[in-house]
Amino acid sequence: MIYAFKDFIPVVHESAFVHPQAAVTGNVIIGRNVYIGPGAAIRGDWGGIVIEDGSNVQENCTIHMFPGITVVLKENSHIGHGAIIHGATIGRNCLIGMNAVLMDNVVLGDECIVGALSFIKAYEVFESRSLVVGNPAKKIKEVTDEMIQWKTEGTKLYQALPNEMHLHWKEVEPLREIPANRAIQEAMYKTWNETNGEK
Repeated sequence: MIYAFKDFIPVVHESAFVHPQAAVTGNVIIGRNVYIGPGAAIRGDWGGIVIEDGSNVQENCTIHMFPGITVVLKENSHIGHGAIIHGATIGRNCLIGMNAVLMDNVVLGDECIVGALSFIKAYEVFESRSLVVGNPAKKIKEVTDEMIQWKTEGTKLYQALPNEMHLHWKEVEPLREIPANRAIQEAMYKTWNETNGEK
């Protein structure tokens, strides 16, 4: 669902995939190989939203701002299910955990990781490679090379997903029984704990 607002029509690169149950409104620019999941609300009515190449905004996320602010998700940003980004700037290759909330004028440097359910107060600034968790959120340590490698591999799955959706996604009627030859999906990626032998 792509909507104009006043004189602004969203700009969406042809390689991006915006789910039809997402709502993209007004002054929004979506770059190459971006994935926007169902239920996402990306509302550029009072200000701008720029989602740079290779980023993903997953299911039920909200991106908005106070009037006159531009929200920027820099290249390879990874916004987990249900997160809220309100007027923030997200650095390159950051990971925002599920249901995290980033308030107005928050600035994250490159390669930060924000834990699930974290709440970052307005005007907070975090330097690059900060691991940020809690309510209110605080930096607890530096993000390691291993963490960034793990994050980057996960984001690559989402960068491939738009093309896969364009090729294979379609509306269907449900089956009424489980077929005997139903395929088994490949486990392409492991959680951080599994990757590091922590269970």
